Amino acid sequence: MKIVSGFLVATLALTLAATGCRKKEEQIVPKAPLQQSPMAVPLQEPMQAPMAASPHGTAPKVEKSVVVPDAVKGKWSKVTLILEDKETKKSSEYTITIKSDFKVPNTDLTINVGEFLPDFRMNESTLTSGSNEPNNPAVQVEVFEKGQSIFKGWLFAKFPTMHPLEHQKYSLLLKEGVKKS
Repeated sequence: MKIVSGFLVATLALTLAATGCRKKEEQIVPKAPLQQSPMAVPLQEPMQAPMAASPHGTAPKVEKSVVVPDAVKGKWSKVTLILEDKETKKSSEYTITIKSDFKVPNTDLTINVGEFLPDFRMNESTLTSGSNEPNNPAVQVEVFEKGQSIFKGWLFAKFPTMHPLEHQKYSLLLKEGVKKS
């Protein structure tokens, strides 16, 4: 009798385990097709107003104005840039007048140097300098190769990897601003 009752308990346990652990199949209920009259217009997504700002950092770029404060205007005359040839690992320093073009010797590069801000600050609409002290030196540049613009942005002396020139052969860094003598 013990053997029979043990056998029944084992069989019952296996049956419950096999049927209880089985995943139930979801029943698929077919949806009724939309009924359209022969003259029906296809459904379209409703028009949505453009978002003012995207929460995911994909908001449209807003052109910011550059404001050079009176305390900074005319106080800086040049910037020193470092151009490194990545292939030869040779660096060259060039001191270039602010708001001028500079043809880099022995290359196809021309650098247009724009405004210099010794203490770069930025808000929603303006790029400016917080003071005349070189706390966060930045220079606005545009780099041309064979007459074609390949980079337009700001170089930061203390943050050289922030928005750098991305070029196969060259890197360009801001070393410092040069005060007017």
